[in-house]
Amino acid sequence: MDFAASRDNEPYGLKVEDKIEDKIGTRQRSSAVVAGGRRSSAVDGNDEEPVVIIEGSQLSEEDRRLAQMGYVQVYKREFSWLSCFSFAVSVSGLFSSVITTFSYPLYAGGAASAVWCWLISGVGCMCIALSVSELVSAYPTSGGLYFTCKYLAPENWVAEISWICGWLNLLGQIAGTASTEYGAAQLLLAAVSMGSDFTYSPTQGATVGVMAAITTLHGALNTLNTRALERMTKTYVIFHVGVLVSCCITLLVMCKTKHSSTYVWTNVTPDSGWTPTGWSFLFGFLSVSWTMTDYDATAHIAEEIKNPELKAPWAISTALGFTYIGGWLLTIVLTYCMGDIATTLASPLGQPVAQIFYNNTGKSGGIFFTVAGFVIMNFCCIVSIQAGSRTVWAYSRDEMIPLARIWYKINRTTTTPLYAVWLFTVCCILINLIGLGSYITIAAIFNVTAIALDWSYCIPILCKLLYGKFEPGPWHLGRASFYINCWAVIWTLFVSVIFILPTDRPVTPLNMNYAAVILVGIGLFALIYWVFAGRFFYFGPRTKAQLIEGTPARESGNSSGDEKAARVVVY
Repeated sequence: MDFAASRDNEPYGLKVEDKIEDKIGTRQRSSAVVAGGRRSSAVDGNDEEPVVIIEGSQLSEEDRRLAQMGYVQVYKREFSWLSCFSFAVSVSGLFSSVITTFSYPLYAGGAASAVWCWLISGVGCMCIALSVSELVSAYPTSGGLYFTCKYLAPENWVAEISWICGWLNLLGQIAGTASTEYGAAQLLLAAVSMGSDFTYSPTQGATVGVMAAITTLHGALNTLNTRALERMTKTYVIFHVGVLVSCCITLLVMCKTKHSSTYVWTNVTPDSGWTPTGWSFLFGFLSVSWTMTDYDATAHIAEEIKNPELKAPWAISTALGFTYIGGWLLTIVLTYCMGDIATTLASPLGQPVAQIFYNNTGKSGGIFFTVAGFVIMNFCCIVSIQAGSRTVWAYSRDEMIPLARIWYKINRTTTTPLYAVWLFTVCCILINLIGLGSYITIAAIFNVTAIALDWSYCIPILCKLLYGKFEPGPWHLGRASFYINCWAVIWTLFVSVIFILPTDRPVTPLNMNYAAVILVGIGLFALIYWVFAGRFFYFGPRTKAQLIEGTPARESGNSSGDEKAARVVVY
């Protein structure tokens, strides 16, 4: 394959000046202070790469905005309104995510925990989603919320804050995708077990093996070009909604012994060992937070979206709203139709909701809806790897991760970062290998996902609230912004405490919540890497391009023209 070197990635559809050094000299860095030996934004040095100078007359509106933020357009902008919405819905995995995590509230507090935790936690998650949407509209790049620190954090601390935010986000995305891949493997093997009339029982080793195989398949699909990915993505939401509606109707019609409303809404039967009961009840929030997360995944494909400052935040906010309502309704239906909790949780399938499908719809219906959940989970995995690989690529563009020049390479045929795709894919497989030990270690990955991702969002939100540097984009929350942002941070702090605690007592090595161990381990790696290497070369999101401005921008999607511009505008 023919790859462009990291500093030679060609901007799609644009002309750039050849003799860059004569035009402007060396690349300017976005993190700029001279204090304690730190270099300034206009630092001199032989290691500086020249910026790319772009003529404003050539640019569409979205490409002009990207150049203003310091980057060159590399990808083809193929994603439409429908494909953006479908992408955002698919990241949540709604149907498959709910059935994968439904057991958590049942263990925590029974039926009431399942329905009330969705209603309560969904409000907090929606506040995070709306806050993220507002920031994405103002700063639409593949770096997502990490990049916003360049504009929101104090200038003296852009590098440090971006470093923390970036590593949290990357950890959260890897953990989220890995846990989704594991959940997909569980669903597939549950369908196999059902088809064998329960003569086959999935093992941890088999689940991890299937996980590795399907993760590799999803990585291979992400080697396709952006147009092919967009065409696949727009179909996901149609299938997803069809399965969701048909499942709810089928269960309600075919379930012969539904629980009473009193039982569903008031029965609390904790099985976690925690006291008081109210504390155990709170562990049910995990199901919601794992489903309604990765809010900025759509932002990571912003450079592949037409009009990203509107489409990306619209897709995030509407998709998460749909997930909130649809997830809650599906949870209510499952709770009415689940039968005896103890029997359901002890299912030999290893997947309680698959057992609910089997009990109410028989073998054929059970296999159909379990396989449908598996298919939807595959959609979630594919878009998650796409978003994660674009994150790796964006961080490599800013030289934040080791061997950045390799991961930043773009394949000339597909115009996508294939090396970044496979790095992300391999990381997802490796982190799931801890599942060979016990399922409780996989549960830790679920917990890490919610904590790491939500805090990677709350750091920029906090900067926005504290430092007053935010300039809103076309999609914003108006006067409600402050209150929504505050609740997003408060809610994240609250649930983070819950998610690092063991879900069962008494605590043993087999039921310990290892989320804290994983977080500390990654945190130590990021800290050590910063102290011994990162602080010497990482200065926050970089300035890779500068705009020559003098003529009006072309209409969106039209990036052609030869007119010369009048002056250089440095951002």
